Amino acid sequence: MPRLLSLAAGVHPTLAPERMVEVAAGAGWPACGIWFDGTKWTDATTREVRKRLDDTGIIALDIEPIIPADGADDHAERLVAAAAEIGARNILFTSRVKDQAFNTKRYGECCDMAAPHGIRVVCEFLPIFPLNTLAMAAQIVADAARPNGGVLIDNLHFSRSGATFEQLSGLDRSLFPYIQIADAPAAVPTTFEALLDDAVNGRLCPGEGGLPIAEMCAAIPDVPISFEVRSKALREGFSDDVERARHLLKFCLSLA
Repeated sequence: MPRLLSLAAGVHPTLAPERMVEVAAGAGWPACGIWFDGTKWTDATTREVRKRLDDTGIIALDIEPIIPADGADDHAERLVAAAAEIGARNILFTSRVKDQAFNTKRYGECCDMAAPHGIRVVCEFLPIFPLNTLAMAAQIVADAARPNGGVLIDNLHFSRSGATFEQLSGLDRSLFPYIQIADAPAAVPTTFEALLDDAVNGRLCPGEGGLPIAEMCAAIPDVPISFEVRSKALREGFSDDVERARHLLKFCLSLA
């Protein structure tokens, strides 16, 4: 059975969530990600996103992000409620907090909120955050010990964090309900600023860079793929949102 392919929210960082669904449908994607901005999201947003999903048949593969930060509201309760209403399959969790015990506790709480709705909460590691390695993410999920837990691997972050396929092979495949894929130059940036720019501006379409995409897909087979191509070149080269999404899809179909 072909993999489900999803257009990640980061491909269109300025779109309203309901418009994101329309763009994915217009470009031929079967699924998309939804960005939840806790400062802007309202009950009306939930209704509009749900209507667009129902009208188009697009699947909401994930909604993001829950990001705890010292002294800040992570909007987790509201995000989980919205995820349940729109029928999102997964919720993305990461953290700007250095305290691993706190992150484990908060992650567990988010899983508990999502569980009654049949939603998985995936813990993502990013080298630009304190939660920055595959081992840390896997340990949080193991220590939280929730049945709806999981780890999200973005192959760019996997590469930049120094994770290895040998390390990945030691983890249970059931931890990974889906993966995120993008391409990029093989050389790893060496400063925080360069890593940040690499993640939000420098990604490439699959096959345009040097990351081991085929190896990642083989290591975690048969799960959906979210294409997280945050790219300044794509944004500048395709000002039309649908054309940008359609252009990316051409590179992704061979990985289904």
